[in-house]
Amino acid sequence: MADSTIQSSPLLRLNPAITRALNDVLGGAAASVLTVTLGLSYSVLIFAGPLASYLSTGVGVTFMASAVLALVVGLGSSLRFAIAAPEASTAAMTGIVASSLVERITAVDPTAPLLAPVLVTFGLVSIATGLVLCTFGVTRIGRAIRYVPYPVVGGFLGATGCLILLGAIRVITGQPLQLATLGRFANTTTAFELSAACAMAAVLYLTWHRSRTPIGLPLILIAGTIAAHVTFWVAGISPADAQALGWTFHPPQQIGLEWPWTTQALAHYPWSTLPELSGNLIAVIFVTASSTLFNTTGVEVATHREADLERELKVTGLANMLCGALGGYTGCISVSRSILNFSAGGRGRLSGLTSAAISASMLVVAPTLLGFMPKLVLGGLLVYLGSDTLHKWIVQSRQRLSAPEYLSLLAIILIILKWGFVAGILIGIVIGCTIFALSAARVSSVKFGFDGTEYRSSLDRSRDEQALLAAHGRNIQGLMLQSYLFFGSANRLYQHVKGLLHRHPECRFLVFDFKLVTGIDSSAAYSFDQIKRTARDRGIELVLVHLPPSAAKALRASGFISPEVRITQELDHALEWCENEIIARHRGQAREEASLRDWLTQILGDEDDAARLGRRCERLEVRAGEIIVRAGEAADSMHFILDGRVGIMIPAEQGGMTRVRSLGRCTTIGEMGLVARTPRSATIQAEIDSVLYVLGAQQFDAIKDEDPALSQKLLTYFVSVMAERLTFANRTIAVLRR
Repeated sequence: MADSTIQSSPLLRLNPAITRALNDVLGGAAASVLTVTLGLSYSVLIFAGPLASYLSTGVGVTFMASAVLALVVGLGSSLRFAIAAPEASTAAMTGIVASSLVERITAVDPTAPLLAPVLVTFGLVSIATGLVLCTFGVTRIGRAIRYVPYPVVGGFLGATGCLILLGAIRVITGQPLQLATLGRFANTTTAFELSAACAMAAVLYLTWHRSRTPIGLPLILIAGTIAAHVTFWVAGISPADAQALGWTFHPPQQIGLEWPWTTQALAHYPWSTLPELSGNLIAVIFVTASSTLFNTTGVEVATHREADLERELKVTGLANMLCGALGGYTGCISVSRSILNFSAGGRGRLSGLTSAAISASMLVVAPTLLGFMPKLVLGGLLVYLGSDTLHKWIVQSRQRLSAPEYLSLLAIILIILKWGFVAGILIGIVIGCTIFALSAARVSSVKFGFDGTEYRSSLDRSRDEQALLAAHGRNIQGLMLQSYLFFGSANRLYQHVKGLLHRHPECRFLVFDFKLVTGIDSSAAYSFDQIKRTARDRGIELVLVHLPPSAAKALRASGFISPEVRITQELDHALEWCENEIIARHRGQAREEASLRDWLTQILGDEDDAARLGRRCERLEVRAGEIIVRAGEAADSMHFILDGRVGIMIPAEQGGMTRVRSLGRCTTIGEMGLVARTPRSATIQAEIDSVLYVLGAQQFDAIKDEDPALSQKLLTYFVSVMAERLTFANRTIAVLRR
C-alpha cells in the first residue's frame, strides 16, 4: 500500500514535466547569451556615425525586436525549440538602409531630425518583409528561393560579410572606410584602435570559434573588457578620458523606445527617398527570406528534426510585422541559438519564451553593460563575424565550386559592393544561369549510339535476310538521347549527327530514341530542323521513337514533324520497319542490277562486256524536277537511263525553259559530249523520279586504255544512237517543210 502511494504521488508524476521545463529554461538562457552579446554588437553596427547619439534607442530597438521574434517564433514554429532574433546578415542590411537614408536626409538638410525617419523606415521594411514572407508561406512559393544558384547566395552572403567588416571599422573608428576618408586613418590612435579590435577578433577565432560553448563567448568578452580597462589604468587613462578619446561607449542613462507612427513623424518623413532606397529595401526582404529558409534547413540538418517550411515563413512573417509595428527591424530563426538550445536540452516552447524574457530584461540592464564595454571588444566581435563570413564564402567555398562558379561568386561580391544588392542578385542570377547552361551543354545529349549490325529488332528472319542485314546493317544508325535538350545540348547533338553521317555515308535511316529525354525547348527544335535538312540532302529517312507529348508539340510547332518523318512508339517496331525497308531496297537493287546487265548485254552483245561496263558506272537516283546537268557545264559524263524519264531543256523566248526532247527508260544521253568533250548544249532535268547510271570521262578513258574491244563496241553504239536521232530529226524537218 505504501509503495503504491509513493508511486502515485503527484510530485513524482510532475517530475518529468519539471525536468523538461528546467531544460527548456536552461537551454533558452544559454541561447540568450548569444542574443545579448550579438544584440549589443548589432546595435552599435546600425546606430553608428550620425546615429551614434541615438545608441540608447538603438539598443532598445534591438532587444525589443529580439524579444518579439523569440516570443512569436517560439510559440508558433514547427520546431518547438527554435530561437529567433536579428541575424548578422539582417542587421548588416538594416545598417545599410539606415546609413543610406541618413545620407540622403543630411544632404538636403543637415539639421533635419534623423531618429524618427529611421524608425519609420525600419517599421515599413519589417512590415513589408513580413507580408512577403507570409505570402511565400501561403502560396508555397518560398521554396523557389532554393533554386537561386549557389554562387549567387554565396556572393550575397560574402558581400554581407564585407559590409559587416566595413561597419565594424566604422564602429571602432567612428568614421566610414572610403576613398575620401582614407587620410583620417593615417594616425597612431586609429591604428591602435584597429589593431586592438583585430587582436580581439583573433582571440575569438582561436578560442570560441573552435569550441562554440554557450558560456565561452560572454567569458571571452568579459575577459576582453577587463583586459582593456586594466590597460587603460596602466596607461593612466581614466574612464572619462577613455570615453572622451573614443575607446569606450558613452553609456545611455536609460534605454529609449519611441513609438514611430506619430502624426509628426509621418508628416515629416522623406517619402521621396523611398524610390532611391528601393534596391536596399528589396535586399532586406531577400536577405530575411533567404536566411529564414537556409537557417531552417540548417537547423533541420543539425538536429535531425523536420520543419514545416511554409509554417516557418508564415510565423516569421507575422513576427516581423509585429516588430515593424513597434519600430523594430527584421530577424528570423537563428541556427546558432537554436542549436545551442537543443544541445543544452531545450525541446519545448518554454525555451523561446525564456529567450524573449531575457531580451526584454535587457531594456533595463543594457545601459550598464554598454557603459563598461570598450569599442574594441564589440568592434572585435564584428570584425570576427565579418571575417568569418568572408572566410566561409571566399576561402572555403573554393573547394566546393568549380572555377567559373567561384569567379562568378567573386564578381557578384564586387558588383554588390559597387552597385548594390539588387544589381548583384540580378546579374548573379544571369551569370549563374549562363554557367548552368554551359555546364549542361557539356553533358552529351547522346547516351549511346548503335547501328543495325549491333542491335536488331526481335523479328526472326531467314538466313538470306540475316545475311543481307549483316552486309547492310550500317544503313541504320541509332542514337539514344538523354536529359533536357536546349540550345546548347541540341547544337552539340547536331554536330554529333554531322560527324556520324560523315563517318557513315552509307546511312539511310537515322533513328532517335527519346525515351530518356526530359524535355525540349524551341531552340533545340531549330537544331532538329538542321538535322532534317542534312538528312534530306543525303537521302536519309528520320525515325523518332518514344517521343513525349511536350517534345512532339515543340517539334511540330517548328515544322520538323512532317509526313516524311516517321514516328513510332517502340524502338523494336522502328528497327523492324527499317530492316524491312533495307531488305526491300537491296532486293530491288539486285533486280535493278540484273536489269541493267540485260540491257547492256543487248547493247554490247556480250554478257561479260555488260558486266565490266556496269562496274564502271555509278548509280544516281534523282527526284522529279531535279537538275541532272546544266547547259554550259563541262561534258564529263554520259547517262544510262535505267528507269524514269528525263527532259532536254533549252531557254524559251518568253523566258523560262522549254522541253525539246524527252528520254525514257533504257535510253542514253550525253554520248556526244563524252566523246567530243564540248560544253553541254542543253539542260537535262528529271521529269519523274528516275534511276540513272553515270559513266564518267575518267572511266571512259580507262576503258579505252584497258579494254579496247569494249571501247569499240561503245563507240559503235554511240554512232548508232546518233544516226537514229539524226534520222528522226530529218523526218521532223521534212514534215515542217510541207
